[in-house]
Amino acid sequence: MIKSVRFLFLIALIVASSNFAKAQSTVTGANTITTAVPFLSITPDSRAGGMGDVGVGTTPDLSSQHWNPAKYAFMESEMGVSLSYSPWLRALADDINLAYLVGYKRLDDLQTISSSLRYFALGDILFRDDLGYETMQVSPNEFAIDLGYTRKLSDMFSGSVALRYIRSDIYGGQLVNGVETHAGNTYAADVAFYFFNEFRSNRQDKTFSAGINIQNIGAKISYYEGAEGADKYFIPTTMKLGMAYTSEVDDYNTFTFAVEANKLLVPTPPKDTTTYDDDEIILDFFGSDKSVVAGIFSSFSDAPGGFKEELQEISLSAGVEYWYNKQFALRAGYFHEHANKGNRKFMTFGAGFKMNVFSLDFSYLLPTQQNHPLANTLRFTLAFDVEAFSNQR
Repeated sequence: MIKSVRFLFLIALIVASSNFAKAQSTVTGANTITTAVPFLSITPDSRAGGMGDVGVGTTPDLSSQHWNPAKYAFMESEMGVSLSYSPWLRALADDINLAYLVGYKRLDDLQTISSSLRYFALGDILFRDDLGYETMQVSPNEFAIDLGYTRKLSDMFSGSVALRYIRSDIYGGQLVNGVETHAGNTYAADVAFYFFNEFRSNRQDKTFSAGINIQNIGAKISYYEGAEGADKYFIPTTMKLGMAYTSEVDDYNTFTFAVEANKLLVPTPPKDTTTYDDDEIILDFFGSDKSVVAGIFSSFSDAPGGFKEELQEISLSAGVEYWYNKQFALRAGYFHEHANKGNRKFMTFGAGFKMNVFSLDFSYLLPTQQNHPLANTLRFTLAFDVEAFSNQR
């Protein structure tokens, strides 16, 4: 049974954090940061998914709740709803899926509320005892539901706070070394700001935007009764910084260029946290007695390799988006993560089609490494403009 549980944890980490499975054991100097509930870090929507996972500083869209809810203050429509879906890690399993439902409503010229539901299904896991006999089958899953409030602070600046409830049921109530397990529950918050400036230059409409979002500031999570200290695990508190520049070429053609940097604000583990037992890789979650606040501040200076390793913990992404007549979009991007910190390196491509009421987007991920678990990842997003629909009636 223990081997099954270890396998489940390993799959959960690979699936949700998208780290290359052998990064720690094959790359010299690798020291990958792991957290619980890393499904919160998966890009849920097709627009950002087609631009190299760029989203915190881009122009507002319906999926802004994940990237930067402060962007909702500059949405043109009063209300909208979006649904995204991704069949995840098809190279490893055919029953792992991520769904993301999000919506927003403008209250007045200054205030907007938003909410989202993220559901992550890890398929079916068959548990066996030490003799190899089947004991039970479970369907582990995780979800997060949140509510955001955004306020426009000036003509070009806005701020937002989002509160989130997280539930992670990956054990299925199994006993581990005689200890009763349960679904993990915790709460978190996002604090985000956004700058949006529209202007004209050389008789062309242009936009410069930038954003910052500190995501998932919240309590640690535990899967054991009476867990203390190292048995409680950090959730993926992350700082996202990004900017974008949009330029109109003529009345029909528009380009957007965006860049973004991300850093996990959790303690860096000591070296060699991956151990081996009878040729079985055991991926240890990193627990710490540090508080959440102490972990955030120490995350900028606790890497064993010093400042050089701290810089390696920053992942970078860049993307470009082209719109024709505000109806048809093409996207491309690149994501880079240092080999010592997960080794994710991939290109993305995407397209979108927008009508008065509906818009449909999809994206495709192409890794730069061979035999990568993220190969051929697809995402689909369907958005619905409620205000435009009401105006048509």
